Amino acid sequence: MNSGAFIPSCGLLGNYVAPLAAESNDFRMDFYDLIGGMEKAEISPRPVVGAIVVVSGLAVSFLLWLLYVHHASADFAGRWMFLPALNALLNGLCAIALCVGLYFIKHDNWKAHRTSMLVAFAFSSVFLISYIVNHALHGDTIFPGHGSVRTLYLSILASHVILSMVALPMVLTTFFFSLTGRFAMHRRIARVTFPIWLYVSITGVLVFVFLKAYAY
Repeated sequence: MNSGAFIPSCGLLGNYVAPLAAESNDFRMDFYDLIGGMEKAEISPRPVVGAIVVVSGLAVSFLLWLLYVHHASADFAGRWMFLPALNALLNGLCAIALCVGLYFIKHDNWKAHRTSMLVAFAFSSVFLISYIVNHALHGDTIFPGHGSVRTLYLSILASHVILSMVALPMVLTTFFFSLTGRFAMHRRIARVTFPIWLYVSITGVLVFVFLKAYAY
């Protein structure tokens, strides 16, 4: 390759990379400015927590309807079958991010802790979208196993479903206290939120493992 031709190419590439890097830095600055503004804002917790409970109740009601009332169309049978595996992957990544976040806060690295928890929240949010799409298209999957295996699966599933309903408002409330600078309340509720959130994420993977072995 002619080195004289390569140098202008690098300059042309730099013309594209530099603006992208600047935009990325601007986005990060705007994001952290937003968080900083929330920390300084005088937001009363009572109406916000009340709104979180109401929204969470509506979300849980929709999910229960999706699970036990909605009937999936046969047109999507055999299509988009990667979604259960994607859901398990997102749950696993969320669990890892949660553990990393716990490590960072134990070592007083609150910035890395915040980033890890936001990543965990992002994985959970994408999981929720994928979960809704999967059940809307395919409906609920019946576990065909019998005996002690079925009992174990149903026990894990029941605890997973019940605690996921509890986790949603608790996670949102924990984030609200953190982002508004109420760190004493954040730490208090996070001690309960963290193990529930982690358990729901891990058991989400276990439910997929059982279904993969016996149903898929």
